[in-house]
Formats: sequence, structure tokens, C-alpha cells
Amino acid sequence: MKRAGFTMIELIFVIVILGILAAVAIPKLAATRTDAKISKDASDVATALGDMGSYYTAQGKFDKVGVMTNVKFVTAKDGTTDAKDTNVSGNTVYFNDSNDKTCLSFTGTDDGNLTIKSESNGTAECKGLNKAVEHMEKKHVFGGSNVLY
Repeated sequence: MKRAGFTMIELIFVIVILGILAAVAIPKLAATRTDAKISKDASDVATALGDMGSYYTAQGKFDKVGVMTNVKFVTAKDGTTDAKDTNVSGNTVYFNDSNDKTCLSFTGTDDGNLTIKSESNGTAECKGLNKAVEHMEKKHVFGGSNVLY
């Protein structure tokens, strides 16, 4: 009489194979999540830059962050204080990653200059964001016939 079912050896082999597959797949999943966060952050930075440029071109001056863009900025490095009511002219506002670590700073002047600067941070998300927006890290001049974008 033959019994139906699996032997203990067969079950152990299946568990070992599943363990090997999980060991390969889990790091790939974590890297994909980080890449998605970097893409989202880079898109937010590009949106904020475009919003601030459009606002300055239309109004001839910078205003409070909350008036110019819906992208979230903070007022202090590694802080979570919303910069919505902070005027960009004469001040520096910071863009944080999803872990509230400062990645970029935006500093504006009354004459239409907006400087984007990379802030050193060891997180993978900030390193990726800084790499993604390297071409944006410069002084932008808005308005008039001297538009650098």
C-alpha cells in the first residue's frame, strides 16, 4: 500500500529553494522602492523649480513658498517645520527626502536669482536625488531676456 504525500526530504528541498529565491528577490525589491522615491523626489524638485520660475516670470518677484508651489519645503536643515509661509527671497528653504533628511537647499534673491545647492547627506535617497538633479544645481535667473533654465 502506497501513501500519498511528500517525504520530509522533498519538503526540505522545497523550503531551501524558496529561501534562495527570497534571498535574491528581497534586495531587488528594496532597491526598486528607493529608485521610486528618488524619481518622485526628482519630479517634485523639477516641479518646484518650474513653479517658482513661472511665478517669478509672471509676478516679477518671489513670494512665500506656499503661494508659488505645492511642493513641501522646510525651514531648517533636518527639520520638519513647513516652509509654506516663508518667503524665498533672502531666505533658504530645504527639500527633504522621505526620512526628513535634507537633500537640497533653495535660496532666492529679490533680483530673480534662485540657487539650488546639494546638501551632504548619507542616505541612499539623497545621494540618488543629488545625482538625478545635478544639472539643476546651479543659479537660475528668471525674468527678462536673460532666462537660464
